[in-house]
Amino acid sequence: MSTVDPGKLETEKIGRLLWQYSVPAVVATMATSLYNVVDRVFIGQGAGSMAISGLALCFPIMTLIQAFGTLVGVGASSKISIVLGMNDKDWAERILGNAILLTFVIWACICTSCLFFLDPLLRLFGGSEQTIPYASAYLKIIIPGSIFSNLAYSYSNIIRASGSPGKSMQFMLIGVGANVILDPLFIFGLNMGIEGAAYATVISMFISACFTMQFFMGQKTYIRFHRQKIRMRSSTIKDIVSIGLSPFLMNVAASVVNIILNNKLHNYGGDLAIGAYGIINSYAILFVMFVIGICQGMQPIVGYNYGAGKIERSKKALFLAFYAATVVTTFGFILIELAPAFMAGLFTKDIELINITKTGLRIVFLLHPLLGFQIVTGNFFQSIGKAKLSIFLSLTRQVLFLIPALYICSSFWGLSGVWGAIPVADGLSVLLAIYILNRQFFWNKSSQLKD
Repeated sequence: MSTVDPGKLETEKIGRLLWQYSVPAVVATMATSLYNVVDRVFIGQGAGSMAISGLALCFPIMTLIQAFGTLVGVGASSKISIVLGMNDKDWAERILGNAILLTFVIWACICTSCLFFLDPLLRLFGGSEQTIPYASAYLKIIIPGSIFSNLAYSYSNIIRASGSPGKSMQFMLIGVGANVILDPLFIFGLNMGIEGAAYATVISMFISACFTMQFFMGQKTYIRFHRQKIRMRSSTIKDIVSIGLSPFLMNVAASVVNIILNNKLHNYGGDLAIGAYGIINSYAILFVMFVIGICQGMQPIVGYNYGAGKIERSKKALFLAFYAATVVTTFGFILIELAPAFMAGLFTKDIELINITKTGLRIVFLLHPLLGFQIVTGNFFQSIGKAKLSIFLSLTRQVLFLIPALYICSSFWGLSGVWGAIPVADGLSVLLAIYILNRQFFWNKSSQLKD
């Protein structure tokens, strides 16, 4: 399962292809999310509830950094899938070379800006005298080291798109394994607290990045780095950015929402409410990243067949992804609703924090079974290069629905209203996704997708 011939994307059974590509992608995306979850568990158990709240303050900046990683990684991998479907290997390698230059340029800009304004940003995000020291200590290590996470994440997507989903999974798992070992060693063994968690994460991502980049230097790799192709080309950069703009804007919107959410939580529940959201978000991200893995497995299948003009195969991959994603989000809903106190207790021993988290979990996950459909729909349009539709679907949940819901619901129901705004936005965004997908597919009798 380590290598899949790209040509089989238009001949192999869709179900088998989705399995071959999605399983490694799911493992890789879950591995990525486990970096944060493992950090929060060890920090909560080793440094206390205020450390968890401090870590939750980091979400907007970490999400923003991740946004730039997805801009390059998803944009490049989606475009590579499409051009490989057109049998243009040279074009794919030009995209590969431009992607690494773009990654370094963006990292330099974001690293400098975030570190310079770090403390004012944390105050803006709802930080207090008790939580800002934890957040600042963590981010001063994580931000410079984000180049490794961006390289590992971006190029694992490209490895998958180029026909080696197993290798993508393997390289991300190596990093997660290192993180699981290093976290307790640094936090408990060396008594480094939250800074130890940061160092463990950076070192682990460095290891993953080394393996990932080395892959594209091997002679047996289907597409690889060529010195003459590592040059900035405006047309290639435009291709990467235009397709990657949808997940980028979704992450930027998530960062803005996190800022508003943290402030609302602080106003109605104090520092512990922010910590509770940190725990809730850990579980939400875990299941969402599982679905994103399914989408990443779907992406090369859909993109290649769309590029090859085989629209019905693209549709079949989409509907199989719907089914798989719904199973995952429904399982998450059942697990959380049945044992919210136990799930909260894995992160902290603080009874007050557990009680706040338990209530938040049950409300936030109310419509979680429907969320997989919305995520898959947005990723499908991104996979076939229809950036405008993908961007619109991505932004509606975070901006059009969630931000107004936060202000309206919290004004009536306080902290419960803050939690309740999230399922309200989920439900409205799913209804919109159903409408747009129905309009694209079923109102068009030629079975071709509309522009």
